Amino acid sequence: MNQSAEKLCNFRNETYQLLGSAKDATFDLMDAVLTTRNVNSLAELSLSPVFRRKWPSIYEAIDDCQPKTNKLMKLYLNQIPTPEPEQRIILAGDHTRWPRTEAPTLRDRTYEHGAKVISGKPITLGHGYSSLAWIPEGQGSWALPLRHERIYSHETPISRAVLQLKQVCRYLQQRPITLWDSEYGCASFVEKTARINADKLIRLLPSRCIYAEPPKYQGKGRPRKHGQKMKLCDPNTWAIPVEIIEVDDPTWGIVEISRWRRFHLSIGTVLSSKDCTGLCPNSAQLKRGKNGAI
Repeated sequence: MNQSAEKLCNFRNETYQLLGSAKDATFDLMDAVLTTRNVNSLAELSLSPVFRRKWPSIYEAIDDCQPKTNKLMKLYLNQIPTPEPEQRIILAGDHTRWPRTEAPTLRDRTYEHGAKVISGKPITLGHGYSSLAWIPEGQGSWALPLRHERIYSHETPISRAVLQLKQVCRYLQQRPITLWDSEYGCASFVEKTARINADKLIRLLPSRCIYAEPPKYQGKGRPRKHGQKMKLCDPNTWAIPVEIIEVDDPTWGIVEISRWRRFHLSIGTVLSSKDCTGLCPNSAQLKRGKNGAI
């Protein structure tokens, strides 16, 4: 047996031991999901060649399985190779919607943003899931989920993502770079993750505005909360950047990256100046007629 096959066997054995009750049926169910191209129903998974039990065992696995999530997360973290000194660990967070519009008796359904239009708005009913994954390579679709959990109705995607980031970074030996979509480009997320040992690369909506630090108080009237206003969709409002970098990207061509310091979001932001450093790649977005910011 070669080293790769032996490593895979050891990983599967360790995972099996952390599944709790009904681990045999759960492990077969996991293999059935991994080897089935399109999953249309649970009953269909019971017909998979790797599922060695009858169909009632699928429901038994779902009802009885209590995986040890923290120990599983540590097992996944052990699979991340030690990066070279000039490299960084890359993590990506996201919020995934699972529509369940035809399941009125399903517990704790929430309204989720989706492609299906309900009452004239792009929303759907179902469950939301928050994921935080390790990205092993610059290209390709492979990723290792470190945390993947339901977002319950008493939570928000922001609060769940903050908790997951804390849980993962607590066990990392190196400060990672984390990637986030525009849903997380808000003052609430930036403020709640300010003390977590991780660098954040966040996409901001083109409609977002950011502000410079207010000028020194002159002694009259209420002190200003904000300084110069920058509209990301209007380059005419942009301040002079402290640094401009051009990168020759094989997909986008020449990408210009501008950097500003001491800018902040408007609502609820209580951050020091060192936390308000940002990058704004614009040429890739300008090709689509939009400006983006990170």
